[in-house]
Amino acid sequence: MESCSSRLSRNLRDALVLCIKHSRLCPRLTSTIAGVIVSELAWRLSHAKSCFVVSRLPMRLLAKNAVWIFAGQGVSFLVQAGYFILLARLLGAYDYGLYVSVVAFVSVGSQFGTLGSGYVLLRYASMDQTLYAQYWGSVLLSVITAGTVVVALLTLLGILVLPDAPIPLILIVAISDTMLGGLVQCAGQVFQTFEQMSKTALISLSTNLMRLLAAGGLYLTFGHSTPMIWAAAVLCVSGIVAVVSVVLTTRRFGKPTFSAKLLVRHTGEGAIFAVSSSTTSIYNDLDKIMMGHLGMNFANGVYTLAYRAINLANVPVFAIHAAAFPRFFQQGHQGVAATLPLARRLQIRTAMITIVLALTLFLSAPLIPILTNRSYTQSVAALRILCIIPFFRSFQWSAGDALSGAGLQKLRLILQACAGFFNLCANLYLIPRYSWHGAAWSSLATDGGLALSSWILYFFLVVKRPKLTGPQHREIASDLAFEA
Repeated sequence: MESCSSRLSRNLRDALVLCIKHSRLCPRLTSTIAGVIVSELAWRLSHAKSCFVVSRLPMRLLAKNAVWIFAGQGVSFLVQAGYFILLARLLGAYDYGLYVSVVAFVSVGSQFGTLGSGYVLLRYASMDQTLYAQYWGSVLLSVITAGTVVVALLTLLGILVLPDAPIPLILIVAISDTMLGGLVQCAGQVFQTFEQMSKTALISLSTNLMRLLAAGGLYLTFGHSTPMIWAAAVLCVSGIVAVVSVVLTTRRFGKPTFSAKLLVRHTGEGAIFAVSSSTTSIYNDLDKIMMGHLGMNFANGVYTLAYRAINLANVPVFAIHAAAFPRFFQQGHQGVAATLPLARRLQIRTAMITIVLALTLFLSAPLIPILTNRSYTQSVAALRILCIIPFFRSFQWSAGDALSGAGLQKLRLILQACAGFFNLCANLYLIPRYSWHGAAWSSLATDGGLALSSWILYFFLVVKRPKLTGPQHREIASDLAFEA
């Protein structure tokens, strides 16, 4: 053990644990991607026995990291709540529906604006921080090259998919979310790599905070806005945050070095991360895109406002799962059955929390038109239909995190892909006939089905294949057995 530990520096071990603990802090990083990062890192370090002795790490570090997760999520909750209320008051249901349809459409392709280079940096620079300059250069190159191409494609496709949306609106939103938003996200991942989670949390929060200030300024000055004016304001805000993030990152950790060969070499690997994120965006935003395509902008605004309230309600549950996620990895190398006690305890606790959240959302739904305006009156009914979704998602995350912890994230991705396909088919039938009601019932069926199928698959594996792990875990286990 001593000889193995001597080959692995303290910084390398800490960087590994940091990546495991915080790969889900980034809002756009799904739990599927987190599982890929964790498993791939474990595979890269399979020669070191100490890599699996995560439980011996100081509890002080775990507590500190958990505090940043909860604090960041808590502040983000308050900022996002104020931001989306002000935005709803600024735009009204129709304009809000038009704007969110564009944002939803762009989010599907914006994941490819960096070619997953931020996640590639997180993986390799966490193992060897001297590689930072090369991979930071790849991030900047990918934003300039791939980001430009993706923005152009989104603008052209947006003309066909969203006929009611002005071309300048699509272009502005694409630049803001794809290129500028990608830079901010990657800068946060650099700080994450160097174990400076407070900076990562602040960078993640800064964009929403600036948008809150912009929305407040427009509301106090004009009392009303249009999608174009708001998109222009978001472009300015995103530009400021992106420039500041890049400058701070470069000044703190050093100048980048540029290598086109390095970018090309990791394009395929980064694309996997981008596809995973895009799949999640399709799953979450397909209904909004479809309503925008059909010109149901008012219905889209009504539905999306209620859906945003659901997402805000998910924040405390997501924070709990984010803090508990590394423990699944600690136990998962022993087999999928080893994660069952933690998954069961976590499920019981989060289920109780989400039941309280559902009741709170149902009873407080009439506050929506008071906090926003009367155009959102139908959002009351929409929120009452959707209020059970946090309960379903607690089941998805518990079983899904257990699968990812055992290195079986591919199975989790398959389930998500099936859920996305079902959501597409259901929306194709329901939305043209029942407007936002169809979208709401489709969301309930999709989330409920994914929750049920996740636990059915998980229990099946626990009973039939209790020692099953992913290929990376198996390789490490065999390596440890050989060394022993």
